[in-house]
Amino acid sequence: MNVTPSFMQHARPILGGQVNFPVSLAPMVGLSHVALRLMVMKYLPEGAVTFWPTEMLSSWRLQREVLGNTAETYRCASETHLVPQILGNEEAPIAESVKRLVDWGAVGVDINMGCPVNKALKHNYGVALMGDAGYAAEVVRMTKRNSSVPVSVKLRAGLQNDEEFLIRFVKGLADAGADWVTLHPRIGAMKRRGAADWRQIRLVRDSVSIPVVGNGDVQCLDDVFAMLDIGGCDNVMIGRGLAARPWLLWQVGERLGFAPPPGMTGRAPSTPEEEGAEFGKSCGHFLSLLEKYYTFEEGFKRFKFYLRMVCGWLEFGHFLFASTSKAKDYAQLREALEKFFSGPQSMVLRTNLRE
Repeated sequence: MNVTPSFMQHARPILGGQVNFPVSLAPMVGLSHVALRLMVMKYLPEGAVTFWPTEMLSSWRLQREVLGNTAETYRCASETHLVPQILGNEEAPIAESVKRLVDWGAVGVDINMGCPVNKALKHNYGVALMGDAGYAAEVVRMTKRNSSVPVSVKLRAGLQNDEEFLIRFVKGLADAGADWVTLHPRIGAMKRRGAADWRQIRLVRDSVSIPVVGNGDVQCLDDVFAMLDIGGCDNVMIGRGLAARPWLLWQVGERLGFAPPPGMTGRAPSTPEEEGAEFGKSCGHFLSLLEKYYTFEEGFKRFKFYLRMVCGWLEFGHFLFASTSKAKDYAQLREALEKFFSGPQSMVLRTNLRE
């Protein structure tokens, strides 16, 4: 079924208009792997189409790897609309990486210009590229020269609070051929501190003709529509908030008139208790997916990291983290998970994302 709610008719087309749903998952190191993608994807409403990320992938490593055989590039054969994110600033490794990713199944490629960690700054990639607008635009050009699929850029608001520079920077990316951009409106030095300035998303979108995706501080259903209203963006990209509350896709779809996700009936979980119960179900499904794709050592590491990133939304989530952290195999991990959720649990609407 092809569904395009009236709300999306005013959005600029992403992936040639294939995307008809205004929410996407963010690329997150250690989180946006195949198990998390599939867990979140389960809640995508019937008829809804959005694009899906990978973890941040190094273009220097990709050119030497067999894609699909590494933990970061595992994928399910049923996954579609994959737009992996790459980190890099040199043409040869970018060209080889893009070729391999397209053969792997990518329908687009995203360039990371938002990573604020010191390693990225040291090597002049990630948010460091925002210190040189001309070279950042050239990175887009070199990627476009070597890509048969659309190229997007995920960026922050720059290295300092200069909105005129931000607008010039994004215009340069658009002129270089970027098919869309995703803006996390914090400067690099802020990392997770302070509040994302959604007003800057609208400033950027009003300045360019390409689609603009908003990102930052979205935790619940009302936040999604607030960002769409304040930022005027064409899509809302959500990181930890969507990892913690994957049924947010269902909630958004419900408000827009989509049918429930395949295999689900009724209305989306909405009360703190309903969401607490759904957290247990989604966590159990996530664990099953980890067991399918990863050894216990690999899966346990990812499970603990996931809980550490999302347990703040769950009341007494720190007890869940503690009770599962001593498991020796998948059976023990599932037993601890089921024991915790054998009683009622509740979720909070928002937590401190800066922690």
